[in-house]
Amino acid sequence: MDKKNTFNELRQREREARKDVIVDAAERVFASKPFNRVNMRDIAREAGISPASIYRYFPDQQTLFVEAFLRGAKEMTSIVGDIIDRNGELCIESAAEQLIDYLTVNDQYFRMMTHFMLDASLSDESLERLNQYARSIIDQFDNLFRREMPDSNPRLLSHAFFAAINGILITFRDYPGRSREEVSCHMKLIGRMIAEMFKREITSQEQKKSL
Repeated sequence: MDKKNTFNELRQREREARKDVIVDAAERVFASKPFNRVNMRDIAREAGISPASIYRYFPDQQTLFVEAFLRGAKEMTSIVGDIIDRNGELCIESAAEQLIDYLTVNDQYFRMMTHFMLDASLSDESLERLNQYARSIIDQFDNLFRREMPDSNPRLLSHAFFAAINGILITFRDYPGRSREEVSCHMKLIGRMIAEMFKREITSQEQKKSL
């Protein structure tokens, strides 16, 4: 019985390892071209396996896209949550900087997130799965603004903040004539400026309450 369990566990680990290889390949392919121009043959070629092998793990391209995107969404949720939980201090600058940093280094997730935001070609089920994790990221920002501005509309502030950060990446991520390091520094500088605007709004609201 123990040997049987060990064998089953080994098979499961091997299956998960093969799935990881496929998802890794999918991330690279989805980062290189738009979703509607990707097919399973592209991903199979990148993974070094046959297209038929992918269908043993993922029934269609949308399912694979969602699996790849959610890997990044989980990491983003964890990163933002860790920043917000630090010592209870005001950390809008850190949230902006680290989110920009993460999506710059992990460009494939930014590209997939942009497709998710702009392209409605995904099925309702796929969109709902993606929406769940998008909401979980926004929820983290809600926690931050609810703590700092308890009488405000935290969801509205979170949407504004998240949209502003994504706007920075869309506008300057491929800025011509600049090195990757220069572009990163420039985006973080703008992120800090936006964070300062939110902080001033928080301070203004606090002063109004004290009058």
